[in-house]
Amino acid sequence: MSSDRAGQPAQPSDLVDVPHLLTAYYTVEPDPDDVAQQVTFGTSGHRGSSLDGAFNEPHILATTQAICEYRAQQGYDGPLFVGRDTHGLSEPAWASALEVLVANDVTVLVDAADRYTPTPAVSHAILRANRGKTTGLADGIVVTPSHNPPRDGGFKYNPPSGGPADTDATGWIAKRANELLAAGLDGVRRVPFARARAAAQSYDFLGTYVDDLPSVLDLDAVRAAGVRIGADPLGGASVDYWGAIAERHRLDLTVVNPLVDPTWRFMTLDWDGKIRMDCSSPNAMASLIGAKDEFQIATGNDADADRHGIVTPDGGLMNPNHFLAVAISYLFSHREGWGAETAVGKTLVSSSLI
Repeated sequence: MSSDRAGQPAQPSDLVDVPHLLTAYYTVEPDPDDVAQQVTFGTSGHRGSSLDGAFNEPHILATTQAICEYRAQQGYDGPLFVGRDTHGLSEPAWASALEVLVANDVTVLVDAADRYTPTPAVSHAILRANRGKTTGLADGIVVTPSHNPPRDGGFKYNPPSGGPADTDATGWIAKRANELLAAGLDGVRRVPFARARAAAQSYDFLGTYVDDLPSVLDLDAVRAAGVRIGADPLGGASVDYWGAIAERHRLDLTVVNPLVDPTWRFMTLDWDGKIRMDCSSPNAMASLIGAKDEFQIATGNDADADRHGIVTPDGGLMNPNHFLAVAISYLFSHREGWGAETAVGKTLVSSSLI
């Protein structure tokens, strides 16, 4: 049922109690016999709230141990890249994961600036590390519930392909994680956080990603055209990236909202009256839509920046699948070397439209 406050600014009563959320992460013990409190590891990872006993430290310890066992079973013995978004539960879960990864002798790479990492930057790091390799393959974990409300946490695994894990992987990981939960975490290897953090190696996610953009985009053409661009991270992990892209590639790009706050108090409410960083929702994107005449084109991202919304002065918020279909059509007709065997796919809905 739609809320009559949809598209309106969040009020104090809408905000999550962050200290309470974090305390619940460490103190609530999930019931392994309650389906709602088990690990459910779909293609977008395990998601839930610590307040509901669905995203607590035991979930992350068990899931990380399951990922360690899965990657060993698959022969993935290269480094594992770990990124996190700006949700309140992301940093605690990131810390828990490091403790288990290091205890399992996994080479862990974390952000050199100890900042937020968009999912595309983790995917880029994996693909870059694996280029030309058949052994020593890298994979990754992104701690994010995507566009979910501030009370939620999320945890997803990216195999050496760089994208989301398929159901064969996620099914195995979830099953093993729930076995570990039911066993009271017997079988989970773990070291103290200080030792885990000291063992983790630094990786410049931002610099590597931003510097490599010209290999896939003609940013000289964008700069020469003088396009006036607005970018709203919606309080998410792309917050440092848009400014770096503007500076590095000398673009006329303004970061509309550089604020990060785990309550997301600056957001407008989604259709159901909840705070949700859904960049395909005109209600969640109401602030950027309201500023549409200030830019020739503007974009918003969800919290881990693997979704986009595009706003134009004449059309307002575009349908992202329509944009993708047109962009792909353009690429097929303008990219030399894209032969008849080349194909592009995304999710089921997007792929059928494409």
